[in-house]
Amino acid sequence: MRIAVLSGKGGAGKTLVSVNLAALSPGSTYVDCDVEGPNGHLFFKPEDSVEEGVAVGVPVVDPDRCDGCRKCVEFCRFNALAHVGGKLRVFEEVCHSCGGCMMVCPRKAISEGEKAIGTIRKGTSGDVAVWSGFLNPGEPSGVPIIDALLGGLEGDGTVFVDSPPGSACVVMESIKDADYCVLVAEPTLFGTHNLAMVHELVETFGKPFGVVLNKDQGGRNPAEEYCAENGLTILGRIPFDAELARITSDAGIAVNEGGRFREMFSGLLENVMGAVQ
Repeated sequence: MRIAVLSGKGGAGKTLVSVNLAALSPGSTYVDCDVEGPNGHLFFKPEDSVEEGVAVGVPVVDPDRCDGCRKCVEFCRFNALAHVGGKLRVFEEVCHSCGGCMMVCPRKAISEGEKAIGTIRKGTSGDVAVWSGFLNPGEPSGVPIIDALLGGLEGDGTVFVDSPPGSACVVMESIKDADYCVLVAEPTLFGTHNLAMVHELVETFGKPFGVVLNKDQGGRNPAEEYCAENGLTILGRIPFDAELARITSDAGIAVNEGGRFREMFSGLLENVMGAVQ
């Protein structure tokens, strides 16, 4: 079972939710797909971590074969190739690794090389497997790292996917094989706008989903009103709580403190599992 936790913006609380739900689920796997700013490992502090490199294909030019026909330049929609000063030049920073330039080259002057774009770290924290992806600074896309993370999952245990914020390609990659999506929303007009954004995304993908209202202060809540107007299921509420903020800012996992936070997240987990089934 694969459960993706996502939000329309950073800081809404998706890592808070996914970390605590994973910590409550024996034998679960936590996968941090927020590869531009992963922080789940700071909470779990995994041991025995193993690191793997992730690379993508990039064009390598054989200048002896290239006759300057420019077919590859005309083909590339990302402007990753240019024929300048009698030489074919490759701009790896904007290459999307589609391989089309190799296919259209009539003289087979382009082959595929490798470019490292980041790493994957796998470790354990108690009985939770902790997998995190790290995109190297300046790389254009974290999709290949997310694909490598999720493609390596095995077994029948529960997987909690901590998705990137927003609704871009990296988010789509993180939820495409999810069995259920948890949308985390803040009680503001801006938070409601971002809830609407990810709501549209999961609807487009045909994913079942529910909403968690984070930082709930009672009183009027625009995100709650949006859920009521659109018939969205509210899975649970997380209060705007100074003690919870303190635990989280100290990189602690609230459910490990026991008491009311464990009870609150246990109820949320029960609601999520009930909705999935």
